[in-house]
Amino acid sequence: MSELIILSIPFLGTSLGAAMVFFVRDKIAPKLEKLLLGFAAGVMIAASVWSLLIPAIDMTEAQGGIGWLPALVGFLLGIGFLLILDTVIPHLHLKSPEPEGLHSGQPHLSKTTMMLFAVTLHNIPEGMSVGVAYAGSLIRGAGITAAGALALALGIAIQNFPEGAIISLPLCGEGMSRRKAFVCGVLSGIVEPIGGFITILIAGLISPVLPYLLAFAAGAMMYVVIEELIPECQDGMHSNIGTIGASLGFALMMVLDVALG
Repeated sequence: MSELIILSIPFLGTSLGAAMVFFVRDKIAPKLEKLLLGFAAGVMIAASVWSLLIPAIDMTEAQGGIGWLPALVGFLLGIGFLLILDTVIPHLHLKSPEPEGLHSGQPHLSKTTMMLFAVTLHNIPEGMSVGVAYAGSLIRGAGITAAGALALALGIAIQNFPEGAIISLPLCGEGMSRRKAFVCGVLSGIVEPIGGFITILIAGLISPVLPYLLAFAAGAMMYVVIEELIPECQDGMHSNIGTIGASLGFALMMVLDVALG
């Protein structure tokens, strides 16, 4: 039961954010959007370091291994995994005029569908990170507590709230009904608990590779930050606002992890 609660927390954040489409008539102001995107980037960077990479290193060293090796291998594999998905799956970023991925120009793929694919890609590593952290809390000697996994889930949920709004409001602005835009925002986050649950199963079966899985999730999240969030929050004028948001997000996630973990 506790794993279902923890895995559902980030999804709840996305759903509540998507529900803002019923209360906000206009699009999010550009300055606020940059602040929120930067905030999400800061949370994900801090989570990658404090909640995933450091525990992976500590766990390996406690087992008598070379601390940095699984962290390095897993991190690069996570980057590569998201790179492959980003290259293969057709998707369209909200601010991009051109779709990406294989067969992205196929007429049967609507703009809305490709936008949804883009956000789903974004959410995959977040679900993985919460799942692997929770799995680590179940393994003795992993150096991860249940409170630490909860802190990670809360941090991801906090940054998912504005992301949910950033997803649903532009879709509504594209002419989609508010109800459909909300549903699309919710569906974009459903991959998080699913991905987290699958990761828990894998980590539970193969606990010796947990440090690799922790670093893998960190690499996947960092890919999203570098590929998508930072460029979008630094786009155009007022780029310092995105930087402020990233700093606040990093600080909040760091405090959550240290105070609760």
